[in-house]
Amino acid sequence: MTLPTSEPLPDEVNPLPPARRRRKRRIPTLDGDDERSTFLEELARRVTPSLDFFMFSLLSGVLLGLGLVFDAPALFVLAAILAPLMAPITGLSLATVVGSFSFFVQALGGTVIGSLIVFACGALTGWITRSLSLAGQQAALHVHFTWPDFLVLTLGAALTAYLLARAPRQKPVAASIAIAYELYLPIGIAGFGLTSGVSGLWPDGLLLFALHLVWAVLAGGVVLFALGLRPANWIGYAFSGAFLVSVVLIFVVANGLNTAFQQPVSMPPVRTETPTPTATGTVTPTSPSPTITSSPTNTLVPSRTPTLTVSPQPTPLWAKISAGESDGAFVRAQPDPTSVVVKSLLNGMLVEVLDDTVQNGSVTWIRVRTTEGLEGWIVQSLLSTATPVPTPAASNTLAPTVLPSSTLVTG
Repeated sequence: MTLPTSEPLPDEVNPLPPARRRRKRRIPTLDGDDERSTFLEELARRVTPSLDFFMFSLLSGVLLGLGLVFDAPALFVLAAILAPLMAPITGLSLATVVGSFSFFVQALGGTVIGSLIVFACGALTGWITRSLSLAGQQAALHVHFTWPDFLVLTLGAALTAYLLARAPRQKPVAASIAIAYELYLPIGIAGFGLTSGVSGLWPDGLLLFALHLVWAVLAGGVVLFALGLRPANWIGYAFSGAFLVSVVLIFVVANGLNTAFQQPVSMPPVRTETPTPTATGTVTPTSPSPTITSSPTNTLVPSRTPTLTVSPQPTPLWAKISAGESDGAFVRAQPDPTSVVVKSLLNGMLVEVLDDTVQNGSVTWIRVRTTEGLEGWIVQSLLSTATPVPTPAASNTLAPTVLPSSTLVTG
């Protein structure tokens, strides 16, 4: 009896489930290098968001909302600590570096859904605080660009990308907390400002979130590029270049919007001179005398000496925000710490001090006007004054004199 020397092999020895096959098609690969393709497949699996990512995003948003209700910065930090591993940010960096559009869309979708969950929690908190006439004072401190926050975000994004690529068995928890703190806080506070009516939070928080997001993706992409990851073909290079151009455009537009939101500081009033009208000299001829001996004479009427008078103009008093223990202060609608916030101002910004003053217990409230024309009340101890005053009238000029910083009654 003759046995067959060979038998046909099945098409697929270990067929993959349909869901895994779809995910495999979305994973970026490099042609012609099995080892590198395997590495990219494993890295893509680690940065793909799962159900846990969205559940912990919800938990982080709830804690952020409680922090806004109770005005507790400690809850802000706890919200960042309990946030999910921000691996989808590295996923966006990976898709950008290797030029995989489908994987970029997948990672971007996970990031957007997680951020929208936090945004919704902030919006619900804003609606609740508006109904209860509450307003958090810590919210305005997390919607403005600062260099320390920028440095923390850069280090967090770079370390997260490096550890996910080089240490697959170690989760970059500390670096991920830094990313969550710089992304989830601004987007959550933006939702809070949208529904609470507190000015200066929306759309400032959303704009800061967008800037932080694109920079985190760029920082992670630089690290992955330095580790040797490259696009597989010219399509990948074109996609990576398009993303970099988009980053530049976002920064330019954001800078323009930031300039548009800020109003120029008013200059001190300029001295004006009001000339006084003076009479001019006139010649009055006299009638000739009927006698031959008389002759006509010309009489000059003396004219008044022209004088210049300086009309006194009230010199407004300008003050700088100087909150020693925080980054700024709030301007409120009424001289009361629970009143609605009209505007949040950073240290160094100028306000015009008006005449009204109210003593509320041991706290002195001053009525001020911002450079945008908004009027409200602020605690006197948070201001330091500096305004130009005129020199004596004999010199007929103005010289700026800086008043000493106010060490006023603390409230």
